[in-house]
Amino acid sequence: MAEAKKRHRVLIIEDEDNIALALDYVLTREGYDHDRIANGAEALPKIRDTAPDLVLLDVMLPEVSGYEICQNVRMDPKLKDVKILMMTARGSAMERRKGLALGADGFIAKPFELKELRDEVRKLLEPGAEGAGGDG
Repeated sequence: MAEAKKRHRVLIIEDEDNIALALDYVLTREGYDHDRIANGAEALPKIRDTAPDLVLLDVMLPEVSGYEICQNVRMDPKLKDVKILMMTARGSAMERRKGLALGADGFIAKPFELKELRDEVRKLLEPGAEGAGGDG
């Protein structure tokens, strides 16, 4: 497995420790470099600082919502290549539309299966690596 390509960097923005632990587990197993912050107010400076390939972004965060963070990332031309996967416990169609309208690349409802999360992350970071089938 001699891979010359760089490891993808993922930033987890999640205030619930149990969910962050599950995300940490999946990302470690998949071989991604990752970091976590638990507060919405720290998100934008951290994203600008580290320029991750993917942000796993909780919608409901202390101080600044995931929607606001997503919108701010999308308004910054320097961050145009950052992918955003939003996570919410309220996985309604309305929430999903709002997230996607603000520029999220994907949306996953909590609680999620670890396989579902892994597949979503792969789809965003490695287009074409998996069978490019969406589940509608």
